[in-house]
Amino acid sequence: MRMRGSAAALAVLLATGAIGAGAQTATSQHVAPSAPDYRLPANWAARPTAQQIRGKDVDVFYIHPTTDRSVDRWNQDVADAQVNRWTDESVVARQASAFGACCRIFAPRYRQSTAGAFRDPVVRKAAFALAYGDVLRAFDDYMAHDNGGRPFILVGHSQGAVHAARLIEDRIDGMALAGRMIAAYVVGIGLSQGDFGRTYKTVRACETQAQTGCVVGWNSVLPSMADKDQFVRLLETAYTDRYGDAPGKALLCVNPLTFDRTKPAATSRASRGAAPGDPGFGPMQKLRPHSVSARCENGLLVVDPAPDLNLKPLPNGSLHYHDIGLFWADIQRNAVLRSKAFRKTHPH
Repeated sequence: MRMRGSAAALAVLLATGAIGAGAQTATSQHVAPSAPDYRLPANWAARPTAQQIRGKDVDVFYIHPTTDRSVDRWNQDVADAQVNRWTDESVVARQASAFGACCRIFAPRYRQSTAGAFRDPVVRKAAFALAYGDVLRAFDDYMAHDNGGRPFILVGHSQGAVHAARLIEDRIDGMALAGRMIAAYVVGIGLSQGDFGRTYKTVRACETQAQTGCVVGWNSVLPSMADKDQFVRLLETAYTDRYGDAPGKALLCVNPLTFDRTKPAATSRASRGAAPGDPGFGPMQKLRPHSVSARCENGLLVVDPAPDLNLKPLPNGSLHYHDIGLFWADIQRNAVLRSKAFRKTHPH
């Protein structure tokens, strides 16, 4: 979101401990990797095959989170096979896959900001600008060559959510594409309620589970998080750095067990299926239903997962890495529901 996007991601990653205290700043002798050509299939982590196209009349444009923990460069080289494998198996297969029941999935590789670029504000700003430029080009390429006028869902997590939030501002809000956006899942960053009406003039936060043309978001933490208020204040700086003391800094929290803002809390009975274990190589484990309860509290999603999910929280009690996996089946159902609702009001 303009100047503040990288600061929002930094607030999450530093506060959660996702970037360790020992992380170093990338070298100042930075040479940007070559820009990806989005006409080449190799520069996409996911693109639909001919078989996957059949029967699916909605697309998902998914932007992955930070997966390059390098400290010797600012931005990933998209030809780095090791990072790409980690990206594909740790997040694309575990997050984007939740949208596979409704949609064709398009997930670009991009010169993401590395972990090493986060600590220096000048480096961070430049790294995020380069990364966002790729995301924007990938989205434009997808719209020009692959979308064909189809409705779409936008998804981003963590760094990917920063880019998704800015993409809504630059390409969707108040523009023709807003009429084709079924929903945006912008998860794991500090979206504030006041962004809707200020940052976004026409796009609104989702109020109900079948509403379309709107945005959902949340940040998952354990009940035992030591200082939730401090974490909230850090996340709110994404808004206050841009708008100062203007009303609206309270964080957006849409509970993914209900996707209904009039129902901010739900017991584990509502949980349709959570992904066990930590993100990693190899296939996702079998989903476990009724394994997590969740409630929105002061803008955070306070989550109580079953012990046998074997999830490892970040040092401060954040479940940032599990923002999607905890609610995999709930998100899948919601994406199908919103897609059907959109088609009812927008017939072919």
